[in-house]
Amino acid sequence: MLLVKLNKWSQNKSPWLVLFLSSLALVACALYFQHGLGHAPCVMCIYQRSAMVVIVLSALLPLLMPNSLVRLIAYLGWGAASIWGWLLASEHLSILNSPNPFFTPCPIVPNFPLPLYDWVPSIFGAPGDCLDQSWQFLGLGMPAWMQIIFAIYALTWAFVVMLKLTYRKFKPNH
Repeated sequence: MLLVKLNKWSQNKSPWLVLFLSSLALVACALYFQHGLGHAPCVMCIYQRSAMVVIVLSALLPLLMPNSLVRLIAYLGWGAASIWGWLLASEHLSILNSPNPFFTPCPIVPNFPLPLYDWVPSIFGAPGDCLDQSWQFLGLGMPAWMQIIFAIYALTWAFVVMLKLTYRKFKPNH
């Protein structure tokens, strides 16, 4: 049965490795855009990057400690960060699409519980402007692509969680 195979596969390390590598590659791309291509990230970009870092760390946990409790924590982190990232990208798009974007609030300094932008400015500093749309790919800017990427992560998370819940409810007897 396909449900049993998918459930067994989700308990292996390989799906977590795919999640870890894909999200790490996206963080690496963001750093390349910033340091290699000179695109200064804005506060909203840094918040989205932070959500992606949470996905990276959430995927790393079950790779290092593959047990049920750690996987539960990883699922919670992955889901929360995916949804948070999608909401941030949506807010960034609303700033860009505002009738008068100059009156739409875009913070100047990231608001983290710790001063990460002071400690690691090369990753968490936000010297850019939220209204900058200098990069486009297939007619979409970075916030639109991040909204799509976070939606894919969130939908994948929802599918996996539903699979887990469905499998537990209709667990085959053998």
